[in-house]
Amino acid sequence: MSQQGVGIRYRQLGGALRAIIAVCSLGAIGVAVFNLFQLSFRGLIFTENGYYYMLIALLLPWSFVFKAAKKTSYGTLPWYDACAALLAFCIPFYLCLVSYEIQIRGWEVVAPNHVRVMSLILIVLTVEAVRRSVGLALTMTCVFFGLFPLFASHMPVPFKGVDFDFWRMVSFHVMGSESFLGIPMIVVANLLLGFMVFAVALMATGGGDFFLKIAMSTLGHVRGGAAKVAIFSSALFGSISGSVTANVLTTGAITIPTMKRTGYPSYYAAAVEACASTGGVLMPPVMGAAAFIIAQFLAIPYIQVAIAAAIPSALYYLGLFVQADAFAAKIGLKGLPRETLPSFKQTLKEGWFYIIAIIVLLWLLLYLGRVGQAPFYATAALLLLSMIRKETRLTPRRFVEFLENNARTLSELMAVMLAVGLIIGSLSMTGVAHGFSSEVLALSGGSIPLLLFFGALTSFILGMGMSVTACYVFLAVLLAPALIKVGLYPLGVHLYVLYWGMISFITPPVAVGAIVAAGLAGADAMKTGFQAIRLGVVIFFIPLFFVIEPALVLHGSPVAIGVSLSTAVVGIILIASGIEGYLVVVGRLNPLVRPVVILSGGLLAYPYWLTSSIGGIIGACIIVGLMLRKRSQSG
Repeated sequence: MSQQGVGIRYRQLGGALRAIIAVCSLGAIGVAVFNLFQLSFRGLIFTENGYYYMLIALLLPWSFVFKAAKKTSYGTLPWYDACAALLAFCIPFYLCLVSYEIQIRGWEVVAPNHVRVMSLILIVLTVEAVRRSVGLALTMTCVFFGLFPLFASHMPVPFKGVDFDFWRMVSFHVMGSESFLGIPMIVVANLLLGFMVFAVALMATGGGDFFLKIAMSTLGHVRGGAAKVAIFSSALFGSISGSVTANVLTTGAITIPTMKRTGYPSYYAAAVEACASTGGVLMPPVMGAAAFIIAQFLAIPYIQVAIAAAIPSALYYLGLFVQADAFAAKIGLKGLPRETLPSFKQTLKEGWFYIIAIIVLLWLLLYLGRVGQAPFYATAALLLLSMIRKETRLTPRRFVEFLENNARTLSELMAVMLAVGLIIGSLSMTGVAHGFSSEVLALSGGSIPLLLFFGALTSFILGMGMSVTACYVFLAVLLAPALIKVGLYPLGVHLYVLYWGMISFITPPVAVGAIVAAGLAGADAMKTGFQAIRLGVVIFFIPLFFVIEPALVLHGSPVAIGVSLSTAVVGIILIASGIEGYLVVVGRLNPLVRPVVILSGGLLAYPYWLTSSIGGIIGACIIVGLMLRKRSQSG
């Protein structure tokens, strides 16, 4: 789930501990189903905060079991990790039992002393769980903002806020409705948990292999087929998994060696996979945790966010696809021999149930609007249908592994979301969240370009050290309101922040996606990162286009959407072709012509009629001139 999670090893567990983890994982799924489907047992139902505390109790402890305190201590589970795990279960479980009292007696303001102490211990455990899951950057951010209410009045404008005493702050974080139990937890408990379970089930039943075979059978034989397979399969898999690193490690293990075997340099093959995997997180229907939080922030249906994100992600993949094709054409790379490729018909015959499960998911999402329940129905359909084939059937051993992987994934997610909740809670508690945007707006003089530049730069910098979700939430609270106040479309603004946070996955010095891919390819990490920037360059342009022209996120008349999409498509083709130095029909581009082609594409795609007209005229003149020259030379 996280950027910084790369390279962290997991303890190899066995015996009774694995059984306990499996039971708790199954329990978390059961509790979620019980609550989301509004079931009851002899009149017993969860209070809202009780449901959240129970999920914390069932998931957070495994952050201390799977990951060691130090990277060099991955042996037997030590006593202090066992104690930490036990406390991480017992404290939220107790809070679940007294959840009704917390609500009616206002313990977030005045709590019993023993509950205050327990709350403080839970905060400390959360900080340590975050450190183990995603590293020091988010941990230090979490600590600073967690303690922020103690010194908010001493901060400079626009971070100046109201101070609170220590125990009042502790009680608010754990028992209030805007910190641990705020928007991130609401999203995890009511939306994201089910999608993560579905993604794990898809991997456990061999869904990654199915997507890869589908891509190879359809695109493997064309020019530069190996790279196009990587792009297509990563888009399919990433759109479900919601994780860049999981995408790289799953599909890249096959696509990168295949690209190298067909003639792609190792660093180029790794860069293709890194860019393709990064785009998968921006591709509906799942899109990672941030998309669900966008829906929660804006109080709109999640499906509206997913539909709006479809065109920008498709434009990103278009640019990537054009560049991969241009590179293959430029150096004469062929496709893979047809006889080495899997049969499309046979692949569908073997994995038709993956399609059924995804159709179930989309039908419940799009047609019935059951966002919280949809992934559980889809998971049930997938697990049942996978039993038909021996190769995909979940045996008792594989089912335990599936539950264990669920616990591992969801424990990381829980730790990160609790940390993000601490940040939101402190900003809300001190009043900074409400006043920051007005202060920034005043400081910028209401300049849209300046605000957009500040937003992009801040998102990129934070994205280098924090998880994308934490980066997005931080700026969604502080900066997005200022951009919305100057008249920009709210959904476009939130996607703008999300896109710029994602860019750090392929941009040095962090470039986690590129580094992981480089490791698989045996390539230089920094060379791979800089190649990834070049390949994924359109991701730097697309957020600017859709935040200025909301038609690109499907907000506007059909005519406006059609015109904006048409100019963006042609513009991105020209940008990608100019960068790679090859344009379809025309062929190789002269080094002196390439900057002009890139400029014409940028002007054409920029959502303003005058610049689009100028870019279109320049592009048309260049293409016609080059075609005439090519014809005269061939004649």
